[in-house]
Amino acid sequence: MAEAYGSFPSFNAMTPAQQREVCEKVREPWRQGGPVMHGTVEYAPVFRHGPLRVRVYDPHPSDKPKPALIYLHGGGFTLFSIDTHDRLMREYAAAGGFIVIGVDYPLGPETKFPVALEQVADLVCWLGTHGKDWNVDPARIAIGGDSAGGNISMGTSLYLRDTGEGARLGAVLLNYSGFRPGCSAESQRKYGGPGFMLNGNESNYFWGNYGRGPSDFHNPYCCPILASLEDLPPVFLVIAACDILAEQALYMEPRFRAAGNKLRAEIYEGATHSFLEAMSISPIARKAIEDGAHWVRDTLG
Repeated sequence: MAEAYGSFPSFNAMTPAQQREVCEKVREPWRQGGPVMHGTVEYAPVFRHGPLRVRVYDPHPSDKPKPALIYLHGGGFTLFSIDTHDRLMREYAAAGGFIVIGVDYPLGPETKFPVALEQVADLVCWLGTHGKDWNVDPARIAIGGDSAGGNISMGTSLYLRDTGEGARLGAVLLNYSGFRPGCSAESQRKYGGPGFMLNGNESNYFWGNYGRGPSDFHNPYCCPILASLEDLPPVFLVIAACDILAEQALYMEPRFRAAGNKLRAEIYEGATHSFLEAMSISPIARKAIEDGAHWVRDTLG
């Protein structure tokens, strides 16, 4: 993947729109193949900030509503889409036997915090009334995502808890998620050099595209590392050992436990940021997907 990016101009010389176009091209081969769904349908329900494009993956026919995982793709709040993550979401649906709802949330810098989070929160609440229209059991809904998508998933669960809607979520799957801007010098030295999928400068750029200003980075819905963690759904921390964000998950792990939450945390040795996207060739990516899918399935019941 890094080799493919090397055939394009430097990201620093591109606009966000140009960066997205390159990312779609580079990642196109990685989403080919994989499980075939019983049904894949797109919708665009309208919430407080306008229409929200979603893609619903139904892995197999059933007369009864299924549990569902709302999945938010990564990409530093700036890049990627439900197309770049299409295969990953199909893999989760097939491995867990549940519906996956992929969300094309609005991206920065054109759209800033908290718009994406509020759109996703509205989707969660909307499913409580309309989920059965998509064959979704509204009593068995999880949320999850990778990287920035994990951040928004965590922020959404906090927001719903604090607005009296926390019971709508039954599980939170956090794949190599970011909980605050930046990283330590040690993490950058070990895992931010050439050959790794994310470095500190890139992280700072992405966070700058998400927040409106410094005050947002003191908001726990934006930076969940600042949040109180009581009364949350069960959480699964998927930690890539060779990732500048691993230190953030390792900091959060004992805090989740101290707050009395049900927590599973797994460190995938040798894995880098974004490793799940290598599912077609990587045994450790396939194991992590299976672990996450089975955990969501078993947690939702």
